[in-house]
Amino acid sequence: MSKPDFNFDNWERRSLDRKKIYAQRLAKIDKKATLRRLPELHRQAFELVDCLSCARCCKHYSPRFKMPDIKRIAKVLGMKETQFITTYLNMDEEGDYVVKSSPCPFLEQDNTCRIYEDRPSDCARFPYTDEDVLFKRKSITLKNAEFCPAVYYVLEKLFE
Repeated sequence: MSKPDFNFDNWERRSLDRKKIYAQRLAKIDKKATLRRLPELHRQAFELVDCLSCARCCKHYSPRFKMPDIKRIAKVLGMKETQFITTYLNMDEEGDYVVKSSPCPFLEQDNTCRIYEDRPSDCARFPYTDEDVLFKRKSITLKNAEFCPAVYYVLEKLFE
């Protein structure tokens, strides 16, 4: 199967310019038809986008760390949960634990993740382009489209 053809030139600017259009179209989307299309669009996006050369999500955004994530990661790092929270996390205005600093403290110089196998579920699911979060949480999708070229690709292909 050949790689999809797509122009990513100035994608950041184009994504911002189209934010209002994306919001309008996401509000009117056929959910069932979209869910059927998302896995293939997601696959195509990641044929074109190399996360290790980008890592913009890890550099500018924090996932939510749920308690199962905190327990798992703290154990892997040989820390108590409270020590892990104190060292790496803050609670945001929505009551979620997020990293204290950007870039993510687990992001290595080569854009790999020091805790990849045990990363938070938000990281594992990001950028949600293969699930209903894409249209159920429109504000997240629109925010993600500003810094993730894969989200931009999926939205563009979904609405062409």
